[in-house]
Amino acid sequence: MKQKKIPLRKCNGCGEQKEKRELVRIVKNANGEISLDLTGKAAGRGAYICPNAECLAKARKSKRIDKVFECAVPSEVYDKLEEQLKNNV
Repeated sequence: MKQKKIPLRKCNGCGEQKEKRELVRIVKNANGEISLDLTGKAAGRGAYICPNAECLAKARKSKRIDKVFECAVPSEVYDKLEEQLKNNV
């Protein structure tokens, strides 16, 4: 019997490869709005981080999310993402 392939994604904070369902997706939609995608199914460009504030802080410091979305992510957006992470995880 063939095993189902488990999708892997790389955390933009710590750089570790993990199962997609273990990570939180940050999405940039067609309007340029950046938000947390807890379903993992929202339309748009996605970046993945571990569900903890440390990985978000690392990604913020190294501007990895800015590179994924090919734009400068405002600090208010990072603050909002951090707040959402604390409330949802």
